[in-house]
Amino acid sequence: MAYEVAAPKYVRLAQTLQGRIEDGTYPPGSRVPSENQLVQAFGMSRPTVVRALELLKRDGWLESRQGFGTIVRGRPEVVEQKDRRGRDALERDESSVQGRLVQVEQVPVPPRVASLLGVPKQARVLARRLLVEQDGEPVELSSSYFPAGLAEGTELSASSPLREGQRAHLEARKKVRFDHVTERVSARMPSREEAELLAMPQGEPVLSVLVVACDVAGQALQVTDVLLPADRQELEDTYRLG
Repeated sequence: MAYEVAAPKYVRLAQTLQGRIEDGTYPPGSRVPSENQLVQAFGMSRPTVVRALELLKRDGWLESRQGFGTIVRGRPEVVEQKDRRGRDALERDESSVQGRLVQVEQVPVPPRVASLLGVPKQARVLARRLLVEQDGEPVELSSSYFPAGLAEGTELSASSPLREGQRAHLEARKKVRFDHVTERVSARMPSREEAELLAMPQGEPVLSVLVVACDVAGQALQVTDVLLPADRQELEDTYRLG
């Protein structure tokens, strides 16, 4: 079955604007039309236009410059980073990792995952949670969420470890292409279940690396929440997948 998810209006608008950047309609350094102009041109509400522009700014296509408005940056460049938990989560062979799968099932989509995947809040998604261990001690809890339609016809719903990365598996089975990843890192308190799985003492924070993997149009294909015992301030990184 072909993968098809109806994207929200703001995502479709962002995709259209992104296409115009890529085809040179809006060249790097130029100003994009104002919010009022976009509202009139596309017949969409101002909140929809604002969300589309924020999405493109988040992913590095646009930037706000005081006194100039919203400026085109162009196609985001690759950002090198020594430690990329997101790439690890997408590309690792589960069968070669020390640890175990603690959950593989369809679940109600978590609210923040719903907005990132562009699925309805009442939707169910496939959750795949891997507890990584080192020398017998848990060191990472990786929870990946996939739209049900994208996971259908793959081995992602199987309870046995994948013998290839999630990215490679989806690209081979569903004919999709991962293009870039955004990582949002923040410190938070774990749930009771998360703390128990990670064998953490009560009151200790975790480092949450929220990984959003998208295709070239900016549509999220999967969201992965990588939890590590840590305490750091939030940061964000976007890079191209080669």
